[in-house]
Amino acid sequence: MTLIDAATDIIRSLSTAGYEAYFAGGAVRDTMMQLEPKDYDIATSATPDQLLELYPKANTIGKHFGVILIKYHGHAFEIATFRTDGSYQDGRRPEQVSFTTAEEDAQRRDFTINGMFHDPLTDRLIDYVGGADDLQAGVIRAIGVPSERFQEDALRLLRAIRFSVRTGFEIEPVTLKALHENAHLLAQISVERIQEEFSKILIAPNRRRGLALLVDTGLMREIIPEVYDLIGCEQPPQFHPEGDVYQHTSIALDLLVDEAPITQYLSVLLHDIGKPATYMWDDAAQRIRFNGHDAVGAELAQTILTRLRYPNTVIEEVVAIVANHMQFMNVQQMRTAKVKRFLARPSIELEMELHRVDCASSNGITENYEFLRNKQEEFANEPIIPTPLISGRDLIELGHQPGPGFKAILEEVQTEQLEGRLTTKEDSLKYVQTHYRV
Repeated sequence: MTLIDAATDIIRSLSTAGYEAYFAGGAVRDTMMQLEPKDYDIATSATPDQLLELYPKANTIGKHFGVILIKYHGHAFEIATFRTDGSYQDGRRPEQVSFTTAEEDAQRRDFTINGMFHDPLTDRLIDYVGGADDLQAGVIRAIGVPSERFQEDALRLLRAIRFSVRTGFEIEPVTLKALHENAHLLAQISVERIQEEFSKILIAPNRRRGLALLVDTGLMREIIPEVYDLIGCEQPPQFHPEGDVYQHTSIALDLLVDEAPITQYLSVLLHDIGKPATYMWDDAAQRIRFNGHDAVGAELAQTILTRLRYPNTVIEEVVAIVANHMQFMNVQQMRTAKVKRFLARPSIELEMELHRVDCASSNGITENYEFLRNKQEEFANEPIIPTPLISGRDLIELGHQPGPGFKAILEEVQTEQLEGRLTTKEDSLKYVQTHYRV
């Protein structure tokens, strides 16, 4: 049974039992936008106890808020009783709820495009909040008084921007003004929830607009305040005609391909985060410099992503990409062995994409990118880093004592192998005997 068939079957069962029951929220919005819903939330006049009579095996973890979870034909569904919410003491969840009508339930929801119901049995839209008109007009509008909606649940501040960048809709002026006025409330929300919403904004196709909205509303001060230091941080115009570091970063984000790993978007966002701290004017060269901004940026990226509680694997990869991004300027001067080691790095494709958008958003020079792509083709018929010709055991058999020097010897032999000057184990042993006498 398909997801929508299973969801419709639940509506039918509730209706047969004498209750109102509709699809609610995102499923209605997505269907009207001709998108396939990922899930179907169901709103009903049945109370949790009445629902449990119909679905005795339901998960009751949300019963206090009028919500139960059921499994039906292999699909998971959230069924919520029509309700109004009491006071919000934590800026996230109501202290208590009261069961009510569909019309009053719609009034407690966040945005008009998410406040509609649909009866699949009669194909009837139930719209008490003007969601259909706003959907047609391409508008994100808070239901009722926007400040009240945001004060009830401050995560809605980020959700407004996420819906805007996801749909391409404009945030209507009163709702946008309330975002500005209530941005500080985001501090009430757990870091994990902020990170989740921020990541969704960052990976959206309209991510550049999402970044601008976060910055302009002040919400970014509660997420990555360091971004504001990029604004007005001038760059040498001969290399960056696009403008300051913030403009450069915004353009680079916009140029990224869609559906990349989150590490790709984070590394581009943070690749020049160290520039404001390293800004200097070089009198001799009569130009701006950012000496060491890659190393400083890597440290800041570590701090920022740790603060946002990203997984360690994400943090480590982003930090490495930021730390390495300036090495691309020297690739054409590298020896073959160093180029091969460069291309063998685990995150090389993410680094290559950062370099591509870094150049495309500034000077447009692609020589180093093309050089590395050509090298990848050149080395494609064999492993970039082949199996070592000798090991530490071979060195011991030659009479060398185990110790720190082993690594240097093996690395040099590998370099000669990567350069193509050593091709056999026998030649490698002779090389060691000649250059490293016992």
